[in-house]
Amino acid sequence: MSGKKNWYFADGYLPEKINNGTMEPHEALMFFNTSNQPVKIKVHVYFTDRDPIKNIPFTVGAERVMSIRLDSPDDLSGAEIPLLTQYALHVEAEAPIVCQFGRLDTTQNAMSYYVGIGYAE
Repeated sequence: MSGKKNWYFADGYLPEKINNGTMEPHEALMFFNTSNQPVKIKVHVYFTDRDPIKNIPFTVGAERVMSIRLDSPDDLSGAEIPLLTQYALHVEAEAPIVCQFGRLDTTQNAMSYYVGIGYAE
């Protein structure tokens, strides 16, 4: 089985919503379940100056990928991460998964997309 049960991403900061082309700025969290069983996941969001949002539930199907938009309360079971606010993520899975964090920033004409390498254990 590939992956780890705990993933940590320290650099969350939802970009400002500037209409600067056809792509919408956002951050996303991607899960990859290589096993032949569904995996239940909880996401915890930590902030500099406020209480964390804990236990946002997800289930990733067997041998499936899932992407969630971190700027979308619909994707986060109603939880809301404020724009322009520093945050960090802890992904807790009941079985090993692969997890990746990405940001699309369109606040400048030279749009950028990058992925954040998480710490896993």
